[in-house]
Amino acid sequence: MQPTERIRRALEQAVSQGEAQGCPPQLAGAIRHAVFPGGARIRPQLCIAVATACGDDEPELTDAASASIELLHCASLVHDDLPCFDDAAVRRGHSSVHRAFGERIAVLAGDALIVLAFQTLALGAARRPARLSRLIGTIGRGVGMPFGIVAGQAWECEPQVDLSDYQRAKTGALFAAATMAGAEAAGAEPEPWRAFGEWLGEAYQVADDIRDVVADPDVIGKPTGRDVALGRPSVAREFGLREAINRFEGLVASTAASIPDCRGAARLRTLVRFESERLVPKAWSERLERIAA
Repeated sequence: MQPTERIRRALEQAVSQGEAQGCPPQLAGAIRHAVFPGGARIRPQLCIAVATACGDDEPELTDAASASIELLHCASLVHDDLPCFDDAAVRRGHSSVHRAFGERIAVLAGDALIVLAFQTLALGAARRPARLSRLIGTIGRGVGMPFGIVAGQAWECEPQVDLSDYQRAKTGALFAAATMAGAEAAGAEPEPWRAFGEWLGEAYQVADDIRDVVADPDVIGKPTGRDVALGRPSVAREFGLREAINRFEGLVASTAASIPDCRGAARLRTLVRFESERLVPKAWSERLERIAA
């Protein structure tokens, strides 16, 4: 089964758990709206790819870990879009959850997604309970304090922000959790996979900064120009677009170089190349070169 289908099935199974008769219908609808149809699903794809490279001896646990990570990512997007943060009207080409269901339901949906993520992980570990505690710790650190995505969001509330700390927490932490959790789900040591996730996560954040400046909102499924409008830290704002693209390309190279020697290394490098072109097409860099000339 292809990774994308594994992810879809695991997410469908997880979301369906909360749709039992008696659940508040708006809450159930908001959760489904937040999760489907979804974006690139790169974090769960990474989790499955690393687990596969490590043997993937417990696919049920791998799928649960990948779904857990995606549910937590979705929760962060629901909260990120709220009026108290970005006040975003669109996410993934559709109305944001608070625009579609109201602010109160959006807050509750984000909270429910966090709980559902760990419920899903626990259920998936029924055959390998000994692996659960490490997985909970790894994924929890990618989300909470002091360096997870919640901390990354909190940096936006501080009067002074270190750009590197902000990006490492806002994006890199959950990428590292995804790669390390993939190894742990397969019973392998996670530490060799930390750098791969961290480098790729930082590349994603720089790409997001670039896309906020030059991408077509209809293509990326959300408004652009938000970093400037909200005064958020951004590599493109601080160093300029040309330097941001140079930095992105360097991070992509570091990501590929950090992949541990394993039977799945070539596939992982292909995934990195594909994602880098999808996020920041070479045509953007070539266009900048022509303008500069």
